[in-house]
Amino acid sequence: MTNQEPRCCGPTVDVVARPVFRAEPTEVPIAGAGVVPIAVPALLAFVAGYVDSCTFLAFAGLFVAQMTGSLVVAGSELVAKNDGFLIKVLAIPIFFAAGVLTTIIVRALGSDSRRALVATLALEAALLGGLACVDVSSGVTTVTSVAVLFDLSAMGVQSASVRLLLVQYGSTNVMTTNTTQLAIELTDMLLASHRNRRNPRDAAWRLSDERTRVALARVAPIMLGFVAGTVAGGLAYTSIGLNGLVFAVGIVATLAIWAVKGTWLRR
Repeated sequence: MTNQEPRCCGPTVDVVARPVFRAEPTEVPIAGAGVVPIAVPALLAFVAGYVDSCTFLAFAGLFVAQMTGSLVVAGSELVAKNDGFLIKVLAIPIFFAAGVLTTIIVRALGSDSRRALVATLALEAALLGGLACVDVSSGVTTVTSVAVLFDLSAMGVQSASVRLLLVQYGSTNVMTTNTTQLAIELTDMLLASHRNRRNPRDAAWRLSDERTRVALARVAPIMLGFVAGTVAGGLAYTSIGLNGLVFAVGIVATLAIWAVKGTWLRR
């Protein structure tokens, strides 16, 4: 019996995986069909801040862009009386119903088509118009209280449509999560930049730095848009009252027209 050398099919080669660096786009596809630039959610955030500021001043601290305040009012009413309690509590089911309606629209029209984005933007603009021509100079009345429900519905539509159609962007209505995300991304960017200076050949930290900068480019404009909207809304309300909401209606309507005429989405 002879010893035979093991046969080999060929020389062995050590394969080392090399990282591929690809910067993620700051423009986000809408359900894989097209690209929505960061300006769209930034403008929607401006509208949310603008409307929130107007209604806060007109309706004794009512926030229509998010439900945290209404939930606090509902709970605290057990121990303390709140001005405008009914309208603030009604905001919760109204906002919820707007989210349900928006979901039905998006599912029916298809999240991979431009029609869903156009329909939700047009609906939001129409609802915002319900309060734009109401006079609250003589105080809050039944008419104005009913009219503000349209703005609540509009913000519910916007909140749901962003979650359904612009899933890679942050919320345009609620800045709490965005502020937390901004803090995380800024800290990660500083850590990655420091690590890169100490060890420029560290591929993992270079990739982390790229991803963090892309994430910052998505969340920062939304937050800046919301803050700018709150300032503009306050100035508009003190000047011309709720008639200033016409400006917010115009922004959303313009975005709807832009979505109709865009060639980057499927019909």
